[in-house]
Amino acid sequence: MVVVVTPELARAAPKVLLHDHLDGGLRPQTIIELASEYGYEGLPTTEVDELARAVQRGANRRDLELYLQTFAHTIAVMQNPEAIRRVAFECAEDLSLDGVVYAEVRMAPELCTEEGMNLDEIVEAILAGFAEGEMAAAAAGRPIVVRMLATAMRTAARSAEIAELALRFRDKGVVGFDIAGAEAGYPPSRHMDAFDRIRHAHSHLTIHAGEAFGLPSISEAIGYCGAERLGHGVRIVDDIEMTADGPVLGELASFVRDRRVPLEMCPTSNVHTGAASSIDEHPIGILMDLAFRVTVNTDNRLMSGVSLSDEFTLLGIHFDVDLVRMKWLTVNAMKSAFIHFDQRLALINEVIKPGFAELGDNQ
Repeated sequence: MVVVVTPELARAAPKVLLHDHLDGGLRPQTIIELASEYGYEGLPTTEVDELARAVQRGANRRDLELYLQTFAHTIAVMQNPEAIRRVAFECAEDLSLDGVVYAEVRMAPELCTEEGMNLDEIVEAILAGFAEGEMAAAAAGRPIVVRMLATAMRTAARSAEIAELALRFRDKGVVGFDIAGAEAGYPPSRHMDAFDRIRHAHSHLTIHAGEAFGLPSISEAIGYCGAERLGHGVRIVDDIEMTADGPVLGELASFVRDRRVPLEMCPTSNVHTGAASSIDEHPIGILMDLAFRVTVNTDNRLMSGVSLSDEFTLLGIHFDVDLVRMKWLTVNAMKSAFIHFDQRLALINEVIKPGFAELGDNQ
């Protein structure tokens, strides 16, 4: 029997999140409280619901660079170790409340240095918050594993430094390296020193590519930089021709599918940034049908006003995603995580599959 994903099922199912920005998921109440505590006066309002609406209106402008402007408020209140620790703790707590059992949350430490913190202090605060959040979630009967991806801004020149930072903390909770920010005019190949350092040290990397920019960004990320996963990767659909005889994949699309390169897709955010014109027209439907390694993610929970359960609910509404396909998408994500193989396998066999079986999927 086909069981289409409903909000209730989406919340109850165990979920895996690979693409979520720490500075894009703050609670509005927390922003207001931290702004008051640390003297930030730039908020458009100090009313919780109004602030959430203001940020989401600002983000939903169909343009990645305009979308990124909304981070000014969250970054402004993340310039102190205790503030960062609180934000990281609440991130882990919020994700566990949404049924997420494993998450890789990314953050660009270079954005938090305005008040004098060094990069190591920032990462230490993030990891401490995650660890405290994990303990609180476990005590509440909602266990979650949260790891960090160290992100460098592609519009800056600190990527080599951030790569070294990721490696210093690789055994303490940082599982990989990423670059983010405006794509157009800032190709990933500008950061080859960082990517080479990560690969030569046998660590992991994912690259934002194929969101605001097209196939050249994806091609560089995989072919030159060695990305193991693609942050978004939406525009890979541009290399798929829909014909009367069915879809025809170009060389790049074939390579991405053949090599099982994971696509960290964020449907709602992709609409907000203009990478997709609507949920109905989002390429995720085609890519799922063609068996690309699709994963489902939130990107920025505050800016897009979503949870991971919301994203799966949307897929149920717009693409008839059922419980079987939701499990497939979840296992895709867990297989693609940057923790060790035995840890991934344990979560799949001991948490994810039993969780879906309880909901009625025994395949």
